[in-house]
This record gives sequence, C-alpha cells and structure tokens, in this order.
Amino acid sequence: MSDTITDNSERQRYELDVDGQIVFALYRRDGDTVHIRHVEAPVALRGTGAADRLMHGLAAKARAEHLKLLPLCGYARSWLRRHREYADLLA
Repeated sequence: MSDTITDNSERQRYELDVDGQIVFALYRRDGDTVHIRHVEAPVALRGTGAADRLMHGLAAKARAEHLKLLPLCGYARSWLRRHREYADLLA
C-alpha cells in the first residue's frame, strides 16, 4: 500500500488510494492558499487511519509546494490542531 497523495485538480480534491478505495479532501485554491472544504473516507476505511494518512500527505505536499492551508471542515481543523508540527502551514 502506497501513501502517495494525488491532486485530482479536475475534481478539486486530493486523493489517497487505499486498496482501490479513495479517501479524499475537497479543496478550493486561492493563490497559495488551499481551502480544505471536506475530508471523507469510504465507510469501510473509517477508523483505520486512512484519513489521517491523507492529511499527513496533504500537509507534506503543501509544505513542499509552499502552500498555506485553511481548514474549513471540522475534521481538517481538528487534525491540524492535533498536529502542531504543521502549524506553520495555517493560513
């Protein structure tokens, strides 16, 4: 299993493929800020840490691309609050 995050810009979402199931974060870009609108995992993957892995990958991608994150959904907001190592990415 690979934790490679892909940017599906056509659907405006970051995706993580977990054994053929897609965990995703819907976003909207505004300059160098990524507004995270919604994070979702398929029912079968909930509670497995898949959304956590997506967020780690998304944050790493944002850091590498010098982007800021603006978490609009509750999951992304609470995840970023718990992972203070990414506080520098907050818009």
